[in-house]
Amino acid sequence: MELTATDVWTIVAAALVLFMTPGLALFYSGMTRAKSALNMMMMSIISMGLVSVCWVLWGYGMSGGDALIPNIVGSPFSDFGLSSTLAAGGTDLLAVAFSSTFAIIALAIISGSIADRARFGAWCIFVPLWLTLVYCPLAFMVWGGGLFGEEGWIGSIFGEAIDFAGGLVIHINAGVAGLILALVLGARKGFGKDPDQRPHNLPLVMLGAAILWFGWFGFNVGAASDGAQAGLIWVNTLAAPAAAMLGWSLLERIRDGHATSLGAASGLVSGLVAITPACANINPVGAIALGVVAGVASGWAVGLKYRFGYDDSLDVVGVHLVSGIIGTLALGFIATPETGTAGLFYGGGLGLLITQSIATIISVIFCAVLTLIIVLPIHRFMGFRVSEKQEVQGIDLAQHAETAYAMAPASGAFAEK
Repeated sequence: MELTATDVWTIVAAALVLFMTPGLALFYSGMTRAKSALNMMMMSIISMGLVSVCWVLWGYGMSGGDALIPNIVGSPFSDFGLSSTLAAGGTDLLAVAFSSTFAIIALAIISGSIADRARFGAWCIFVPLWLTLVYCPLAFMVWGGGLFGEEGWIGSIFGEAIDFAGGLVIHINAGVAGLILALVLGARKGFGKDPDQRPHNLPLVMLGAAILWFGWFGFNVGAASDGAQAGLIWVNTLAAPAAAMLGWSLLERIRDGHATSLGAASGLVSGLVAITPACANINPVGAIALGVVAGVASGWAVGLKYRFGYDDSLDVVGVHLVSGIIGTLALGFIATPETGTAGLFYGGGLGLLITQSIATIISVIFCAVLTLIIVLPIHRFMGFRVSEKQEVQGIDLAQHAETAYAMAPASGAFAEK
């Protein structure tokens, strides 16, 4: 079979998206304490291994194969081990590859909410369970012809929900899961008071953010149907995060008297998150406006964890959940008629806004309930959180018997060994 230009682009886009997970690992690692840096990276890297295997065995079939539960989830047996895909000549293997990278980054994002205090073994159990029971069903509902599709129960009544690259499936989904995990595990010792919990390596954060932006062009543009749509998505993926970075930085300057590198990096990511569901359905000016709103809103929202007392360590809720919701709902206002469905500001009425709102509410409830069902037994019978002694000592030593920096003196569990 001849390799087409579309095939080549899919291969490149999949590689770009896969590269985002190491970028996220660097971003998260720099944001945490020096004695937790390796563990934070390992939670992302191990997600690559666990999700890849599960995706090949049953995840791909569950996200888009024959329905096991109509409108809700595909059957894990319809394409187990990609048997059906291979029997058909392997024509969809590139789709398997591309979609797997989305599932990987979704799991890796969640880990930031429980930095410094999660048992690595518990995380390794959580990843395949959450992929199977939460991610795959929601992917089926949105992209696999399920609940929110044109012929789904919700889509047939209110209209098909728009989620081009993962506002619902990835960012809202991961943000809700991160919030549930943070609430179940509880706050770190000294949360909000201990200056040692500040980011230990801001250059790593900046480098990670840059890699994420680079990879995001594959994330959003990878599924473009033609050159015109690809160009629109590329420009929107440039404009929205740039505007969000400026919006977050301006908020910091007004509120705190100075703009920070951490704020610029976080603002950049919030804009990337917001544009993800909307990248193919708004114009570049709309993308700039969306970015500014997302950057300011997420910059404000990350402080809510101190007010409400939930320890979302690396701002998964404030960035991914908040900006994911903003980007998903914004389509109801600023989707342009040229892209197929008009939002309220372009004469489209309330229909799309209602559709996007219903899809968001159902996704949030579905993820919250299922994530609780997964997390509570793990926490109850295995223990999802390390001991206070291990947390103070440093989770790198306690869970991996390693340190990120060779100059760090051996102590605690490592020294005893």
